[in-house]
Amino acid sequence: MKKIVLALSAAALMLVGCGSSQEAKPEHHSSSHEAHWGYSSENGPAHWKEFSKTCGTGIHQSPINIIPGKTMSMNHAYDLSMHEDVSGMAKIIDNGHSIKVTPEHGGSITLHGETFNLLQFHFHGKSEHTVDGKRYDMVAHMVHQNPDTKQLAVVAVFFKEGAKSDILETVINNIGKDVKLDPQDLLPDNSAHYYHYVGSLTTPPCSENVQWYLLKTPKTASAAQIEHFRKFYVDNERPVQELHDRAVESN
Repeated sequence: MKKIVLALSAAALMLVGCGSSQEAKPEHHSSSHEAHWGYSSENGPAHWKEFSKTCGTGIHQSPINIIPGKTMSMNHAYDLSMHEDVSGMAKIIDNGHSIKVTPEHGGSITLHGETFNLLQFHFHGKSEHTVDGKRYDMVAHMVHQNPDTKQLAVVAVFFKEGAKSDILETVINNIGKDVKLDPQDLLPDNSAHYYHYVGSLTTPPCSENVQWYLLKTPKTASAAQIEHFRKFYVDNERPVQELHDRAVESN
């Protein structure tokens, strides 16, 4: 297991896992720096090395394709314990790359005996990680940070078409507003099984040494909700990256 090392920059926290769509969509509440990179042919992933060298030269990049039959047993020192049940106010914005939710007081996770606080969560119109080469219909990335080391840990919650999601309904109908919600409502009933590996931010600056946890049990969202979200973002996902020398763990 790789050693947790350097702190990531504040800019990286703002950019992690977010993206823009090539399709027409409602007006964004975006800042000037967000126009510099995106997902079009002019500024998409093939050009991200122009914004950050790591995007082009890094060898521990995300997302990746998970092959369940080629995973290793989980190193239990890095087991994930989730404590996300904190109901409170949260700001929902369209930042030009994704729909992002920032709780005033988020929950936390514990891994390797250390606490990582929830900073924000955001959505992609299709999952960035694939499992056996297949993408899920949507994904939520819950971004956490160790307040002491500034290390990041991201919990990915896959969505598949099915029953309506109450929290997704709240999010997509309240963009630009502050609302009360509970991040735990994002989690599937069974969150005890997941894949784990060490990767990177999925957007520039593509900083590495990010602990990734991908929950195996997906949540559901209705076809109407998926269609509604994709009016904002449908192609805001980075292509799958090479695994190189990394191991993917599973429990």
